[in-house]
Amino acid sequence: MNLGILVWSYLKAKPLNTALNSLLLALGISVIVVLILFSRQVEEKIQSNAKGIDLVVGAKGSPLQLILCTIFHIDFPTGNINLAEAEKIARHRLVKKAIPMALGDSYQAYRIIGTNRDYPALYNAELNEGKWFEKELDVTLGAQVAALTGFSVGDTFASAHGLSAGGHEHEEHDFVVVGIMKPTGSVLDNLILTSVESVWKVHDLAIDYISVGDTTQKASTLVPTVAAGDSTIELTSLLLQYRSPMGAIQLPRYVNQQSSLQAASPAFETARLFTILGVGVDALMVLAYVLIFISAISIFIALYNSLKERRFDLAIMRTMGATRLKLVFTILAEGISLTLVGTVAGIFLGHAVVWSMGLLIEEIHKTGITSFVLYQEEWIILAGSLLLGVLCACIPAWQVYRTDISKVLAGN
Repeated sequence: MNLGILVWSYLKAKPLNTALNSLLLALGISVIVVLILFSRQVEEKIQSNAKGIDLVVGAKGSPLQLILCTIFHIDFPTGNINLAEAEKIARHRLVKKAIPMALGDSYQAYRIIGTNRDYPALYNAELNEGKWFEKELDVTLGAQVAALTGFSVGDTFASAHGLSAGGHEHEEHDFVVVGIMKPTGSVLDNLILTSVESVWKVHDLAIDYISVGDTTQKASTLVPTVAAGDSTIELTSLLLQYRSPMGAIQLPRYVNQQSSLQAASPAFETARLFTILGVGVDALMVLAYVLIFISAISIFIALYNSLKERRFDLAIMRTMGATRLKLVFTILAEGISLTLVGTVAGIFLGHAVVWSMGLLIEEIHKTGITSFVLYQEEWIILAGSLLLGVLCACIPAWQVYRTDISKVLAGN
């Protein structure tokens, strides 16, 4: 008889046991797969979104909150900093580039970011259609924003006060969509970019702009349309790039000495964030390994009990010409088949869970976490499941090998 058909017949003979053992293993594997998909992609997103940003400067408060708000746009600002203080930092000899950030409004929970063209350049963003924001109230949309809102070039909309849905709308100042970016796979896909001046205008701030051709006033290095040293207008934060490695040593301390400013390092804060998240991931991993261990014991018991029930059948097969090794391979194949079915089902279930969460939870969808990716760790899990099947079947297979067919057939 064909080995595969024989193994399938054994598994089909007790469908409840087969299903239960496979389900236990599938649940443990699925938990591990979900954790791998989330942790790996979150880590990749964090690293890509923080790439090119050496330091974030903002109002005093939680450094992690400042990083989450300014780089990942998933928290609220710690406050504002006035333009004069921001310029002082931007002019520091260790600063290569300073990018202003002005937050405060949103549209359908998509944040409107006042900045300049250096910000999308960090992510090598390119236009899919239209142009970059230039004039006041011009906006350039991230790819995800355009896809989910249905906006196209030329459309207008009113922003809402605050960084979450439900804020008061600024109906007196409509933004105009002038461009849409290509997908970047970064946080940029979920943002609406405009100029800093647009954010000020929406909030009806009295700004003294420099007239075209006016040489009597020195322009700001951060917002060239206003005079340098103006302490009456504010930004949310600055994104800095160091001119040299010495900046990492001296600049954070210099900034933190200022009375109302703080410096937060993306590298340090994201490492701290991974440490915080790692506690929860480790706890879930332990749960997954417990499920897999229980599944392994269950498979071993099922094979061992099945062997006792089939001793006479196996002895008959020996008398019909089956070798000891063929019977051993039958038991091993049964164990491998059980773990293989459970593992494949677990991997599929893990991807299905991530896919479902992306559909049901908007925040996960916005992060760009996808189930349509296969990591190397999943292949390792699959190989490990085959080894687990062999280990579970080792003792029953050894019992088969040592069986004395004459005693079995004699009924002893």
